Amino acid sequence: MFKRFLVIFIMLAGVSVSAQTLKAGVSLTGSVPDSFYGNWRVVAKISEQSGSVNFKPQAVDFWNLSRTGDVINLNNPFTGASATVKLDYVEGNIIRFTKTGSYEGNKKLTDTVDLKLTGNTFTGVNYLTLETFSIHDNSLIKKDTAIYLLKGEKISGTSITGK
Repeated sequence: MFKRFLVIFIMLAGVSVSAQTLKAGVSLTGSVPDSFYGNWRVVAKISEQSGSVNFKPQAVDFWNLSRTGDVINLNNPFTGASATVKLDYVEGNIIRFTKTGSYEGNKKLTDTVDLKLTGNTFTGVNYLTLETFSIHDNSLIKKDTAIYLLKGEKISGTSITGK
């Protein structure tokens, strides 16, 4: 009897492990609400900063969030900036994404954004890290950070292709 119980337990444990492995391979993109995509007016106000860089105290920006297949892009048609967004977390209307890009040659700017969607608006936090690297050996020279509080307002519909 104990041997039979042990075999059933091992079989169930094996099913559980397989399910977790399968879940890890599924893209988070499919979990993002359709209301996330489209054109947004975004207001950012600085909450905290550290380091020697003086970040802007407030910014008004324009985001176009679109999706092609499993790739999410964030574009700003006014500045010409464009980045692929890496989804870190999606749970209902709570979304965390990261975008990283080069800045002024030897710098790397990383934005990690936490958003809570509520209809045609969102609130959130943008964690900014600006790293400066040596032009001689690419070692990290300094790291500046800022935290912005975000408010977003939907301007127009969705931009989804290749769903």
